[in-house]
Amino acid sequence: MTENTLYLIKAFFLGIIEGLTEFLPVSSTGHLILVGDWIHFFSGDAKVFEVVIQFGAILAVIWIFREKVAHILAGILTGDKFSLKFARNIIIAFLPAAIIGVTFLKEIKTVLFTPGVVATTLIIGGFIILFVERKPQGEVKTQNISEITGFQALMVGLAQCLAMIPGTSRSGATIIGGMAAGLKRTTATEFSFFLAMPTMLAASVYDAWKNHESLTSNDVTAIGIGFLAAFAAALVVVRALMRFVANHSYRVFGWYRIALGAIIILWMSI
Repeated sequence: MTENTLYLIKAFFLGIIEGLTEFLPVSSTGHLILVGDWIHFFSGDAKVFEVVIQFGAILAVIWIFREKVAHILAGILTGDKFSLKFARNIIIAFLPAAIIGVTFLKEIKTVLFTPGVVATTLIIGGFIILFVERKPQGEVKTQNISEITGFQALMVGLAQCLAMIPGTSRSGATIIGGMAAGLKRTTATEFSFFLAMPTMLAASVYDAWKNHESLTSNDVTAIGIGFLAAFAAALVVVRALMRFVANHSYRVFGWYRIALGAIIILWMSI
């Protein structure tokens, strides 16, 4: 087996990892960094691979919710009140991370993409999930995605900014941020899915455009393989997650984060 073939196999494996973890509150980027370090996968200093393949998982959400997405887009064109309000909330939630990402993306990748940072944020995020999940769902005010206010959307957007720190989890930050702002668990999860669409599209396009000159043909092939693998894996996870959150809390993921973070710290200290 050639070195190039092995590199592409690793890219496929990491694509599967991305698709399986993107929408779980466990940090897909953190898992990519940890597993990539474990299997000695080096995608370059710019980490374009780790960013762009995430949109493969997002495409799975667009496909699953294609009818609702089409309905909302049509509603925007016709001036439908709900569609316009929903689009406004997505824009409000999208802007904070977009501004910070454009300004500090390079510094974030250079300084924070390390196993130590991932382990720390996994543990902290795990305890936050356990704390937020203490609120009974019967006391939640916002039961439906159409009831989300502009202020709640802003709270979700600010929470998403924390996800730029590897190990935090974009989906975890937005879902738990939404729940803390008064959204029902399933409502927060669905809003997180829709927010991921413009967020990861913008991040993927911006990162690929900014670093396209440094990408080799082998890099592009690896990104393509990882992209498709992430799409396929996410198709399975998204449907399963929506069924899960309808009847279960996110506590199991909180404990998983804490356990994984502790194992990483122990492994690094050996």
